[in-house]
Amino acid sequence: MKLISIIIPVYNHADSLRRSVESILAQTYRPLEIVVIDDGSTDELEKVLLEIVTLANQKQIDIKVIHQKNCGAPAARNKGFIESKGEYVIFWDADTIGKPEMLLKMVEALEQHPEASYVYSGFKFGWKNFRGCVFSEDNLRENNYIDTTSLLRREDFIPFDETLKRFQDWDLWLNLLEKNKIGFFIPEILYKKIVSGRIGISQWLPSFVYRLPWKTKAVKAYDRAREIILKKHRFI
Repeated sequence: MKLISIIIPVYNHADSLRRSVESILAQTYRPLEIVVIDDGSTDELEKVLLEIVTLANQKQIDIKVIHQKNCGAPAARNKGFIESKGEYVIFWDADTIGKPEMLLKMVEALEQHPEASYVYSGFKFGWKNFRGCVFSEDNLRENNYIDTTSLLRREDFIPFDETLKRFQDWDLWLNLLEKNKIGFFIPEILYKKIVSGRIGISQWLPSFVYRLPWKTKAVKAYDRAREIILKKHRFI
């Protein structure tokens, strides 16, 4: 069986990291390795790191913890990739809680679909279900509908753009698409994300907010970030 490297960028996520790692240790798929990148946290993270290392050792799962100054999630993910060795990799947010069969189903999908470079699924963000959709090149050029927490073949990974503040995942999938690398969709909700105190990731807003005749500060920031991606990939 192929090794999965689970790369977790962490910045002041002491409250959620233990639960997240516990869900990894409960996965039915083996073998696994966990690479945690502490991106300059200033909370009580060190205590939690000691706890999760102990838990991983008890489960006989390799775990590596790397500390760096705060450089942002894209840089932390890239560092984690360099430090990892799995044939499959997944970038796992520190507030992600996976169902026990999540990684097994993702591996099975990749092995059954050799044409795909990565697999993704539906997920729950707080109370909101994001059920996802079948992969479409045209849709991907229009909108970001694939979450970062997707299982990739190591040889197909392209480093995250560390200059981007938002939509780093969309940028990754578009970069792969430019190399004719596509994804495969699993029509299930396989994980959830804890939104309380969420740091560093865009908060979800109801769709009607974007259709209001006036634009909120959050919507203006969203539009600016989206335009950066569209210009980078020459869509506008």
